[in-house]
Amino acid sequence: MAQDTTMPKLDFEYWLDKAMKWGQATTLESQKDVCLHLPQLQEFLHQVYETLKHMDSIVAIQQFPLIGQLLGRLCWNPFVIGYDESQKTLMWCLCCLYSSEPQNPVELKANSWIRSLLCHLLSSSKWESNEAETSTFISTLGYTSADYYYHLVKNMVFSLVAELRGNQFNGLNVQGRVSGSRVNAVSIFCLPLITLPDLTPLLETLLLYQGGASKEILSSQFLEAVNDAFLKKKITLPESAVFSLWLRHLPSLEKATLHLLDQLVSIQLNSLEEVACVIKDSLLPQAASHPAIFRIVNEIFKNALLETAGTPEVMTIIQVFTQLFLQAHQNENKQHKFPLKSYFPYHHQPLVTALLRRPFELPTTHWPQHLKHISDMLRELVEDTNITSHAELFEIWFLVARFGEWLDIAAEQLLKAVVEPDALLWLLAFYYCPQNENQQRTQMMVEAQAVYNHLMMLFSCTVLSVKDLEAAVHSITDIEKCCNQHLITHLLTNFLLFSSGGHMIAQEFIYYITEATDTSKEVCSLLTRTAYRIKHSGEENQRTVKLLNELLQKLTVKV
Repeated sequence: MAQDTTMPKLDFEYWLDKAMKWGQATTLESQKDVCLHLPQLQEFLHQVYETLKHMDSIVAIQQFPLIGQLLGRLCWNPFVIGYDESQKTLMWCLCCLYSSEPQNPVELKANSWIRSLLCHLLSSSKWESNEAETSTFISTLGYTSADYYYHLVKNMVFSLVAELRGNQFNGLNVQGRVSGSRVNAVSIFCLPLITLPDLTPLLETLLLYQGGASKEILSSQFLEAVNDAFLKKKITLPESAVFSLWLRHLPSLEKATLHLLDQLVSIQLNSLEEVACVIKDSLLPQAASHPAIFRIVNEIFKNALLETAGTPEVMTIIQVFTQLFLQAHQNENKQHKFPLKSYFPYHHQPLVTALLRRPFELPTTHWPQHLKHISDMLRELVEDTNITSHAELFEIWFLVARFGEWLDIAAEQLLKAVVEPDALLWLLAFYYCPQNENQQRTQMMVEAQAVYNHLMMLFSCTVLSVKDLEAAVHSITDIEKCCNQHLITHLLTNFLLFSSGGHMIAQEFIYYITEATDTSKEVCSLLTRTAYRIKHSGEENQRTVKLLNELLQKLTVKV
């Protein structure tokens, strides 16, 4: 049955006109034009196939009278059939036009023509297609045709790489002798062959090429195509080449960052190890060692957080990314390392320095004092200075939020260590309620303090019931106090994990509060982060680890 959706006639006329002008791409100008249009042409051919596969072959030819001419010409253009999946799509289109039961001489002739084109396309995918004309010459050289063409490609790539890198003669770099237009042309002619493994050295050389021009000399289509192929894992490139690509072409960096976010949000990841693996594999944390890349990725993350209203998944991704970025920065060669203040130039530097300290860099006994120091600086910055806009406050909050590992440790230390609770509670209250309109954060502190005191009274009890925590539950089920809900849920979850009797009621209680407050994702995210931190800190509290695994198993199914 034919679909109602039809291909616009203008598109067929446009591409047929192009195909006629291109011919078999024997001139430099036609080759350049083909290369520039290959991605759009492939998309068009795919749309044609999607339409044809639902149609009878006779109806298709009647509805699209130009289709035979177009496909026939494209099948003989070596640039078209060599590009990505275009050859395969052309074969699919031709198969759709083939009459399984030809009724007349015209249909028989059409079938014969289609068979000849299919044979041509199939033979074009083999090096032997032109062997009859070259066999004598190739055999004289001692090669088979496959070996010959393989070495021909390698030699061509080697020659271009040598030309672009420039020969070193008596210390004189002659790279400048290669014109910008020549480099641009090479990048365009790479378009049909980007996924060819033998081309990788040339791609790397082009991406690292610095010709001294004031504007970008590589084709933007080339940069986009390389980035797409890299993101789809069709090619592998050295890190330096990928970083250079993102520095040269900011749309590619933006696309890579959004691709990473989409990938992490759309797949079910059961641990932060898996999240960290996907993020690290993207090369973005390593690339962010360059401040320009870091700031752009930072802005994209910030916008993603705002657009998703601060969902736990996105916040956790940002926090893991920050940890991996710090690891990559630490591993950087000292000679090429940028100072950390380069990444946060507009923030209060003592606060930045304190947040940048990794927990494992300090003895655990120093954590409470370090957290108090962070809290005191932040409080002074927020309450005693003139914050004139919500934007300024958000920037400070986002700086603290991306180092969420310290916030999770603050909630743990409130229960596990001898601390000054006011400073740590204020730090958590600021995270969950950065604005203090109508004394909202002040009121939260009062309520959080009451819950905290209640939990500390019960912390050493070996036998607990859900009833013992009813007061805390009541405070988080009040829908008008959502900030309190998040903070107190955080405290309650840690209480269940680390108190003497919390493990006995943990599953029942967490099920109850997630049902009552719709915080399954939030609690799941907190438990995942805690499991990750315990694993990497070397703690060996088997009871807590076992409880975490059981809770995560049940919550993951629920989420």
